[in-house]
Amino acid sequence: MPDRFVVAAACASVDILADNLSRSPLLRNGIRLHEEWNAPSAARAYNRALDATTAPVVIFAHQDVYFPAGWERLLAARIAEVEARDPGWGLIGVFGVGLDGAHIGPVWSSSLGMIVGRVPMAPVPVQSFDEMVIVLNRASGLRFDETLPGWHMYGTDIVTQARARGLGAWAVGLPCIHNDRFHEALGPDYVECYRAVQRKWAARLPLLTPITKISRSGLHLRRDLWRARQSAGFRAGMAVGTEMAAEDLARRCGWLDLGATA
Repeated sequence: MPDRFVVAAACASVDILADNLSRSPLLRNGIRLHEEWNAPSAARAYNRALDATTAPVVIFAHQDVYFPAGWERLLAARIAEVEARDPGWGLIGVFGVGLDGAHIGPVWSSSLGMIVGRVPMAPVPVQSFDEMVIVLNRASGLRFDETLPGWHMYGTDIVTQARARGLGAWAVGLPCIHNDRFHEALGPDYVECYRAVQRKWAARLPLLTPITKISRSGLHLRRDLWRARQSAGFRAGMAVGTEMAAEDLARRCGWLDLGATA
């Protein structure tokens, strides 16, 4: 199993990485962590990671993600479930937006103070991913689009790439901890990424992301920017901070050994 998987992360904080992703038990079980530091965009970081590694399955993860014990064994089981339906699958995610708009995948979010996403009983095809964890089948030939700016929407873009090529993109039951910080508002960088994906996939719109709807008019973006500003105080009250150790969060979620459920 160590040779089958590699974890790749775009890193910008030594402390956040050390407190979360680097503590994940799977890294003590022989699975390698490939770090890309201070890249200009997520696409650049992740394509560099693809070029620098050889494992058949690449687990792209944010530096503030923690994988509970047994996660890699559960991933292997989930891949087998996907392959039974879709032998040439392209992508698997821990949290995605189904074709019906449902949010799929159990993930603890510190910024929301809860477990979010439905627990799927079987793999669910999706139209976008949250970028916290994206699992890529190297044999699919998929790569991230380096013409896209910044650090948003690349989960939607690569899922749309996969679907345009007839490759499956699936959300599955892979619990993990996203020990993220409270985000007060969506900034200009988010708008720039929205516009880039809006232009690129104009013929395939609308597309639902975990945050907003990418539409031809862009009215949904303006609405959601306004809602984010109006709800900042409420959302700040939901966030629980990131002081609790990632292992303790996994324990409180009941995710002590995910491999036992594989």
